Amino acid sequence: MTEGRHRLLVGSANPGKLREYREILSGLDVAIVGPSELDPVPSAPAEDAASFAENATSKARAYALASGLQTVADDSGLEVFALHGAPGVRSRRYFGEDASPEERNARLLALLEGVQDRSARFVCVAALASPDGHVELFDGEVRGEIAEEPRGDGGFGYDPVFVIAGDGRTMAELTPDEKHHISHRGIAGAKLRARLAGGA
Repeated sequence: MTEGRHRLLVGSANPGKLREYREILSGLDVAIVGPSELDPVPSAPAEDAASFAENATSKARAYALASGLQTVADDSGLEVFALHGAPGVRSRRYFGEDASPEERNARLLALLEGVQDRSARFVCVAALASPDGHVELFDGEVRGEIAEEPRGDGGFGYDPVFVIAGDGRTMAELTPDEKHHISHRGIAGAKLRARLAGGA
């Protein structure tokens, strides 16, 4: 139950992202809620800015204003150096609005067929917004390379094709706890967690 507890809205319709924030922030005296748990359900703001920070900030502010709740929203994505930083801020939409995660991964691997330098990084910027419009930013990144084929069945998105530098496994081959310690969202989330634990 959330009665009497500070409610924190995670401004995302992505169930994987909501699950990860619940895990990353577990143990804090906050009740994590998603947009679908509110009445009325706030509509998702557009993600059309040119940077992760701008997208995260606009989403967090819009959800906080609509809900009256302190809100965390992030923008995250995969940057592949051989593709000049693409898919980048358009990671989910780069291969089409309706492409499934499996289709996105397959098309990314096809683009990199025969490419020697498969260096990449995952980037996350999380924004914590108050209903009065105040925003704080927390960032994280992890470096690695794109695998030759998908591996693992954990995580979501591009996790099965991202091999972590110095580890050799893909993000999708990690346990949730392992992922939260080293992932881009885990690093940003740890900074956010410290801020929430410390209070205003």
